[in-house]
Amino acid sequence: MGRPKKKFPPDPEQPLLAHLIELRTRLLRVLACVGIVFLLLFPFASELYELLALPLLRHLPAESTMIATEVASPFLAPFKFALVLAFFLSMPFVLYQLWAFIAPGLYRNEQRIVLPLLVSSSLLFYAGVAFAYFIVFPLIFSFLIGAAPEGVAVMTDISKYLEFVLKLFFAFGAAFEVPVATILMVWAGVTTPDRLVAKRPYVIVGAFVVGMLLTPPDMISQTLLAVPIWLLFELGVYAARIMVPPREEAEDDG
Repeated sequence: MGRPKKKFPPDPEQPLLAHLIELRTRLLRVLACVGIVFLLLFPFASELYELLALPLLRHLPAESTMIATEVASPFLAPFKFALVLAFFLSMPFVLYQLWAFIAPGLYRNEQRIVLPLLVSSSLLFYAGVAFAYFIVFPLIFSFLIGAAPEGVAVMTDISKYLEFVLKLFFAFGAAFEVPVATILMVWAGVTTPDRLVAKRPYVIVGAFVVGMLLTPPDMISQTLLAVPIWLLFELGVYAARIMVPPREEAEDDG
């Protein structure tokens, strides 16, 4: 009879290595998705930038145009916007890859709440970007251009304009994630809906502070960001009462 094989204890590094390999695979899939979408968008980069600039162009005086103050700006500005837009459009796939990576480590009740939050966070981000483009931009540009002193020709650099609108896109997109953040805080036991309601005055003040920091220095844009933050906070509290089981809230109060 041969000697029995010696049993070695399981290598603790193997599960970690497997997770790292899976993470690398999913990151490569995300990069591939963004790259493919970018390649589809790049031939139309100039047209897409024209759509981005439309809220400003509609309010410019007849004799004013957008300008490029750098040699490469006419190419780089549409290129950067097409790349950012490719990432925006790939967000559902990115969130799916995130979900597929973390789902095996979650309990069934955790999966029940995390998947809807991932989907809703993507939709809310898109809603924030759309709100900024269709509602906020026309009001901001109408105010800012109308406030230009007499004799000043308003001619915005295309690169500066791209930086400005992307900042507002991210600001409003992040602001519209308030319901998701509220639900996660309640679900994690950090707070409860009743405690959040008690802090409503501080939330409203904080919303206007965030609006002041993330938007141009005018009351219109600050209010247009602060009011949705407050309303979305109320929506998040209401959703947390429905999605988070009362048992968890009772444990938090204890």
